[in-house]
Amino acid sequence: METKNQANSLSRSLKSRHIQMIAIGGAIGTGLFLGSGSAIHTSGPSIILSYLIVGIFCFLLMRGIGELLLSDTSKHSFLDFVKMYLGDRWEFVTGWTYWFCWISLAMADLTATGIYIKYWFPTVPQWIPPLVILLCLFGANMVNVGLFGEMESWFSMIKVVAIILLVVVGFGLAIFHVNVDGSTASFTQLVSHGGFFPKGAHGFLMSFQMVVFAFVGIEMVGLTAGETDDPEANLPKAINSLPIRIGLFYVGSMIAVMSVYPWDQITTTASPFVQVFSGIGIVGAAGILNFVVLTAAVSATNSCLFSTSRTMYALSMGGNASSFLTKLGRNGVPNIALNFSTAFLLIIVVLNYFIPAGVFSLVSSVSTINFVVVWVVLLIVHIKYRRVHPKGTKIFKMPGYPLTDYVTLLFFVFILGFLLVNKSTRVAMIISLISIGSMLVIYQLSVHRGKAK
Repeated sequence: METKNQANSLSRSLKSRHIQMIAIGGAIGTGLFLGSGSAIHTSGPSIILSYLIVGIFCFLLMRGIGELLLSDTSKHSFLDFVKMYLGDRWEFVTGWTYWFCWISLAMADLTATGIYIKYWFPTVPQWIPPLVILLCLFGANMVNVGLFGEMESWFSMIKVVAIILLVVVGFGLAIFHVNVDGSTASFTQLVSHGGFFPKGAHGFLMSFQMVVFAFVGIEMVGLTAGETDDPEANLPKAINSLPIRIGLFYVGSMIAVMSVYPWDQITTTASPFVQVFSGIGIVGAAGILNFVVLTAAVSATNSCLFSTSRTMYALSMGGNASSFLTKLGRNGVPNIALNFSTAFLLIIVVLNYFIPAGVFSLVSSVSTINFVVVWVVLLIVHIKYRRVHPKGTKIFKMPGYPLTDYVTLLFFVFILGFLLVNKSTRVAMIISLISIGSMLVIYQLSVHRGKAK
């Protein structure tokens, strides 16, 4: 039998190193490993500046979320603050939007695992790896949150090691002007092939949509507040290390890649990481990177199971989902919510036979847009919080408030506006707007009426 305490309290089993690595993992996705080639082709070296700009605003976003969470550590996640300052309606919309964000990304990543496994085992049916990986991750998440933290730590470590190797190797080649595939590595490569902005303002602006995609999931640390053993110490540490991670992982890796190869010689059919490692003669570079991107996809799915189950738990606690979803196991894990998210993801195993890759590309775009919408909502919540509590928290104030809040908010609204007018993302933006509008209608017709009774 569960005790009353067990039935109502999430486990606080995440240690400092778990929170650090979850935050790191949230800032590194397959977009950096696989999508950076296309991003470089679109904007040239100016993508370095894009990563820096988006990284700064994501850091400010996380400082705002951090201040919210530390203002009341009894809250389970940032959704509790959405409810407190914007009401039930926006908790419902934000929570279910966030749940859909992660579910759609995990569906795409699970499908990708089948493709990655085929690199080594080409005869394995594509539906088998997603099924096996999903069931393994489900079992691990059912055990306890500490095991989730441990797994995510190792997944993140693999990604971090790959990036650090790229940066060290790339900078070393550039400093010593080593000849790689007929081209001399040098930092001057960043400006000697059409300048820093070879694709002009349009190419620079186009890069933002790809860069923002690389950062989605960075806010997931905001869902760990209810399961962290010492949130007052661990959350600020994880958030304050963001600038270092952004500088090393994104800015550093892009400088390294484009210093080794001129940006217009970087392939778009494979990862720039493979091109750099292969160019200097590392045997099996493609296989090594395939393992890295496989772990990145598994990590994304692992994060999905954690974030969606906790989101549903928070929605249920707030009365915006069935109360049945608040049920916790002996280990403090929201088992029913975890079961529901896992069962939903099993759909992708079946759909792998029928849905073409283009649909997943569209779903991922919609998911990315919805992530930005969630970020905008959280910034508005922080502004409302500071209006109610002008002094903020004592230990973790948002730097530069209120200017930083409004500038960050305007930046992400600008990104949404650009995605709406841009032809390649307009359909995804319209779908996102329709989905959010539909959730508002659903709330009005069902949840609101149910509460009124």
